[in-house]
Amino acid sequence: SPSMDETRQGKNFTPKLDQRNRNGRIFQVICLVGTFLGIILLALLMLRVLADGLPRLDWNAIANVPSQVNPDEAGFRIALLGTMWITVFTLMIAVPLGVGSAIYLEEYAPKNRFTQLLELNIANLAGVPSVIYGVLGLGLFVRLIGLGPVVLAGSMTMSLVILPVIIVASREAIRSVPLSMREASYGVGATKWQTISNHVLPYSLPGILTGVIIGVSRAIGDSASLLIIGGLVFITTNPNLFSRFIVLPLQIYFNISQPQDAYKQLAAAGIIILLVALLILNASAIYVRNRFEQRY
Repeated sequence: SPSMDETRQGKNFTPKLDQRNRNGRIFQVICLVGTFLGIILLALLMLRVLADGLPRLDWNAIANVPSQVNPDEAGFRIALLGTMWITVFTLMIAVPLGVGSAIYLEEYAPKNRFTQLLELNIANLAGVPSVIYGVLGLGLFVRLIGLGPVVLAGSMTMSLVILPVIIVASREAIRSVPLSMREASYGVGATKWQTISNHVLPYSLPGILTGVIIGVSRAIGDSASLLIIGGLVFITTNPNLFSRFIVLPLQIYFNISQPQDAYKQLAAAGIIILLVALLILNASAIYVRNRFEQRY
């Protein structure tokens, strides 16, 4: 039979356990309430945007150029092309640099204080506001190098914004590859680069694509950094790599700042277009990631 001390300890332990369970349930209720409040507010916002934007959403809103005179004939073609230019060249710059940096830090870099400091700075840069990168891009690419406020300068600035995110996600994906896979490759006589290119990268590709998806989502919806380097302009000609540009979030801001109600409806239609474009791009990237998961 249990001793007197054990009985007392059991009696004292039961109220503490009940208190912890009660606190856990309270915390669970608070989390559920917060989640539902966020969902409700998002749903109300989306309903308002759909109610204002769907009547104005047509082919003219996509294919026409912007107009400061006639909101009924204005569209987002220039902003859509600018967003496409910025996104494509941002990925062309950021993805090779980000993945290459991750490979170096995980597979080649010596473990010393310098690399530890470098890793700490990369992790901190992932949380820096994009407006700071806009100031850096304005001083470095626009003024020092002399590119001017063109698509190339905007793409290089945006690549700085998403580069830390891609590096961090790629490093985690490479780190998740089992060490036994590397050792098996070395055991059959493969070189370090053959091991990385034929085994490590294919198995870590889904995680790398996850980082790219997050970076693309941030690049499409970001406007602060591009606003700093001069992206809020009124243009009616299709952009190219060395021309002025405007992206979809800045065009929405330009429209919603106009006093006419028709421009506000056009801005709501632009929000719908931006959300649809973002969903399509993310869905495509997720599909590609899942295909590689099934393959490897």
